[in-house]
Amino acid sequence: MTAPVLMVQGTASSVGKSVVVAGLCRILRRRGLRVAPFKAQNMSLNAAVTVDGGEIARSIAVQAAAAGIEPTVEMNPILLKPVADARSQVIVWGKVWDTLAARDYFQRRRDLWPIVAGALDQLRASYDVVVAEGAGSPAEMNLRDRDIVNMRVARYASAAVLLVGDIERGGVFAQLIGTLDLLPLEERELVRGLIVNRFRGDPSLFADGVRYLEQRTARPVLGVIPAVGDLELPEEDAATLDRRDSPAPAGRELLRIAVVHLPRIANFDDFGPLERLAGVQLRYVDDPAQLGGADLVILPGSKSTIADLDFLRERGLAQAIQAARRDGVPIIGICGGYQMLGMEIEDPAGLESSTGGARGLGLLPHRTVFLPGKQTNRVRARLAGTRGPFAAIRGVEIDGYEIHLGRTSTAEDPGAAPLRIISRQGQAADEPEGMVSEDGLIFGTYLHGLFENVAIRQSLVFWLWEQRARSRVADGEWFRVEPSSRSTVASPGRPGRAPIDRWADTLEAALDVPRLLDCCGLHF
Repeated sequence: MTAPVLMVQGTASSVGKSVVVAGLCRILRRRGLRVAPFKAQNMSLNAAVTVDGGEIARSIAVQAAAAGIEPTVEMNPILLKPVADARSQVIVWGKVWDTLAARDYFQRRRDLWPIVAGALDQLRASYDVVVAEGAGSPAEMNLRDRDIVNMRVARYASAAVLLVGDIERGGVFAQLIGTLDLLPLEERELVRGLIVNRFRGDPSLFADGVRYLEQRTARPVLGVIPAVGDLELPEEDAATLDRRDSPAPAGRELLRIAVVHLPRIANFDDFGPLERLAGVQLRYVDDPAQLGGADLVILPGSKSTIADLDFLRERGLAQAIQAARRDGVPIIGICGGYQMLGMEIEDPAGLESSTGGARGLGLLPHRTVFLPGKQTNRVRARLAGTRGPFAAIRGVEIDGYEIHLGRTSTAEDPGAAPLRIISRQGQAADEPEGMVSEDGLIFGTYLHGLFENVAIRQSLVFWLWEQRARSRVADGEWFRVEPSSRSTVASPGRPGRAPIDRWADTLEAALDVPRLLDCCGLHF
C-alpha cells in the first residue's frame, strides 16, 4: 500500500513550515507510525551529511531525527546552495550536479521532476506516512509553471495540505485568504486546514479571528501555535541571524563571542549550542567595531570562501581580526573560516572564482588548494592537541561532519594538529585534522558540528575564562574564576526533555491533532 502524504505549505518563506513538519513527525512517531519527512527542493547553506555521504539540507536531518530515523537523500533530492554572482550549486541525490544562474536553473528545473517523483515514491513505499514540506508560497504566480516543490508535489501525491500563516509578521488574514484565493480550484481543494503560527498572548483572544477564517475559507483552523522564543532547533535561513543575538542578563559577567556574519555564511547552526550556554553572549557581527570586547572571534563556514574573504577586506573586518590576534583575542575558524585563516587559497580550476585564488589572513601557516570533488563525510575524531582550547580534553572522542571543497596542507609540527580523524563514513582512518597556533590562540578545523559535543563546549568555556583571567592579571587586575561559577557557565543547555519533544508537546497542546488527522484522511 502506498503511504499517504501530509503536506505543510506556507503563505511565504520563514513562516515556520520546517519546524511544524518536525513537530508533526515526532507527533506521528509517538503514535507508533513509521514516518519520513520530504522536501523536493530546498535552498539553504545549512547542510547535513547522510550515512552514505550525501548532502541534504540540515532542516531535513532535524525532521528525520524527529521521526526517529536516519536521513537519506530521498528526503531532499534537490538542494540549492547559493554561491557568488547570483548562482547556486545544485545538489541532486546528495551530489553536486551543476552550478547555475537562476535563469538557467529555472529552464532546466522541469528536467528534475522525475527525480522528485521517484524520491517521493521510494519514501511512500517504505513508510506509513510521509510529511512533506513546501517552499516559499504555492501562490507565487510567476513561478507556478516551473513548480516542482509545492502544488505539483501535492497533486502528484493527492496530498492533504495544511496551510501555515505567520501572525507575528502581520496580515495573517490576507496571507491565508489571499493564498487560497490565488490557487486554482483543483489545488484549493487539496488544502484541508489552516494553521496560525507564532501567536503572542492568550489564544482565546483570537477566537473571533478563527471564526472569520473558517467562515471565509470554508476550512477549519486546526490550531493557533504560540510564539516560542527559542525552539533550540537549527534554523536554515540566514536571514534569521539579524535577530539572533543571545540575551545579556543584567548584572552578570559574560563571555562574549563574536561570529562574523559573512554574506554567504554556511552551516551557521554550528553555533546554536553556544548561543544557549549560560554565561555566554553570542552575536553575529559584520562591522569591525563590533569585535571590540570579544573574548572569542569565530570565522564560520562559507559557500564562497574567496568572495567572503574579499568582503572581510572591503569592510575592514580582515584588519580588525588581525588586530584582535595581536591583542591576544582567541580566534576559531570552521571550514571556510579555517581556510581564510591560512596564508593562501589557490583556485587553479576556477571552481569558486575567476581570480585564481586569494591571499589569506595569514594567522595560520597552511595553504588551501581548491580541487574538483567535494568532501561530504560523517567523521569521528579524537582530540589530540597539546595546546589551545581543547588540550584539557585530549583523548576525548567526538562526532562531526565534513562538507567542503579544497585540500589544506597539514602541519609539520604534530602538536599543531588539534584533532585526529579515527573514522570517516564508518571506515577506520588515522590522519591529522585542523591546525592550532603555537600559543594556542588560533584554532582551525574542517569539522562541522563541533559544538554539539558537550565536552567541547565545556572545555572551550573553561579555557576562555582562563584566557580572560590571564589577560586581567597581565593588566595588573586581580581576577579569579571560582569553580562554582565555572560549572554554571558550562551548563550544556536547558534541563528536561529534548528540544524536539518540548516542541512536539507545544504542538500537541496547540493543535487539534485528532481533527487534523481526520481532516487529512489519515486514519491509523
